[in-house]
Amino acid sequence: MDRTQWYLEYENLINRPGLLGEISSLLGMLSINIIMINGVENSRRAMLILSKYDENIIRLKYILETMDAIKVHKLRKPKLRDKITVRHGKFIHHDNEDRKTIRFVRNELGLLVDFMAELFKVEGHKLIGIRGMPRVGKTESVVAASVSANKRWLFVSSTMIKQTVRKSLIEGEYDSDNIYIIDGIVSKRKMNEEEHWQLIREIMQLPTVKVIEHPDIFVQSTEYNMEDFDYIIELRTHEDQEITYETVENEGLQQDGFSMF
Repeated sequence: MDRTQWYLEYENLINRPGLLGEISSLLGMLSINIIMINGVENSRRAMLILSKYDENIIRLKYILETMDAIKVHKLRKPKLRDKITVRHGKFIHHDNEDRKTIRFVRNELGLLVDFMAELFKVEGHKLIGIRGMPRVGKTESVVAASVSANKRWLFVSSTMIKQTVRKSLIEGEYDSDNIYIIDGIVSKRKMNEEEHWQLIREIMQLPTVKVIEHPDIFVQSTEYNMEDFDYIIELRTHEDQEITYETVENEGLQQDGFSMF
């Protein structure tokens, strides 16, 4: 019988010496192995565990809930964000109103790159939007995630190094392993160039990952809408920064140099 991964997250209510050892011993007695463990914010610990029998996970949950020193918050089969949480020791935060919108700040670029890289590794169609002000690190994060996922990235429209507006792809560029990057502002300004938009429509039909910078601008003049996106990523310099599209549109095409992380 194959062993199954589980994600355990608990809060230390009484952070006394030996508590982690007691929990580790309990896991050992239930023949549950610890794959990875890390401390996270708000006095919490998160771990990936491995069990051959689901019944032992149920027993573990009952026993942990009787312990006064901890409070179990999650015990489930791990989601992508759970694995990233354990790896980095930081939670990935969702928007309170839209669960598919995920928020990062600039000092979490490593977390963002790792998260996107895991998304890129999953085969098949995926449409990802990324919002943020100019020079916050959006495009560089997408490229770094592509490298981490061992994928080839292609700029369909961009201002990363110089203004790029593709009208066609060459042989080999139509590949399900490619990451296609589209700048919604650049493409919107080329609405009269039918060849460019025909290429975008072809790419949107491919069973691969497409990343749209400034998705709100992209959908304004297209047949696509925000419901078509699987994930919306927001990247800010700090948590309270407002993403204002008037500023983004005015500055977005003025970047002709490589903006650093």
